[in-house]
Amino acid sequence: MKNMNSVIAAALVFVLTACSQQQKAEPNSLTPAEKQAGWQLLFDGESLAGWRGIHRDDVPACWGVVDGELVVNPKGQKNQDKGDIITVNQFADFDLTWEWKMAEAGGNSGLKYYVIEELSTGSGGIGLEYQILDDANHPAVTSGQIKSNDYHTLGALYEIYEPAADKPIKPIGEWNSSRILSLGNHVEHWLNGVKILEYERGSTDFRARVAKSKFKKFDNFGEAEKGHLLLQEHGGAISFRNIKIKTL
Repeated sequence: MKNMNSVIAAALVFVLTACSQQQKAEPNSLTPAEKQAGWQLLFDGESLAGWRGIHRDDVPACWGVVDGELVVNPKGQKNQDKGDIITVNQFADFDLTWEWKMAEAGGNSGLKYYVIEELSTGSGGIGLEYQILDDANHPAVTSGQIKSNDYHTLGALYEIYEPAADKPIKPIGEWNSSRILSLGNHVEHWLNGVKILEYERGSTDFRARVAKSKFKKFDNFGEAEKGHLLLQEHGGAISFRNIKIKTL
């Protein structure tokens, strides 16, 4: 009950903060109300400070800043230095919000959390993933390889929990807003102001689903007390901005 009350309180803070944002802050900045509430920017709109590649100190060349947007694989880019990026810092209980848009149809990316770098091999990271996918146009969906609105589609906890069927999606080229609220074992996924998924890390149901997933080989997958945040490079041209976090 204590955790749930805290979640409700955090949600109220988020609503009040969202109202203050309408007043309106420039992209990649904080309003006075957000600063007072303890929010911090994870992307300043000008640099990749605070981010790095997996098992490296720098950032893969496929990532860059273009017109105030954190961009992966700009259209036409041929760079072979690819890979995910993670936050330098690690986070435990948090309220995380960000905006993203796809530049072309069929895009695929994700934001992972509670990422444990030691489990990661190569340039990809291992952690819980808020899936970012163009459900309408991705080849795996249109071919039937991925079922409509299953746990591989937009807003899902990838491989484990599917999102709400009526999730609100904005079209290619427009900004979508996403949010992850994590407090204790309780986690929520939001999309464009609507809660589309919630679950309990470490619950019987969660562990049973993990045991049936590709992550079953990792002990206590998704149950770390803290971890990095990660933006995924998955071949698609996607932009991010307004990445903000408040520790709870």
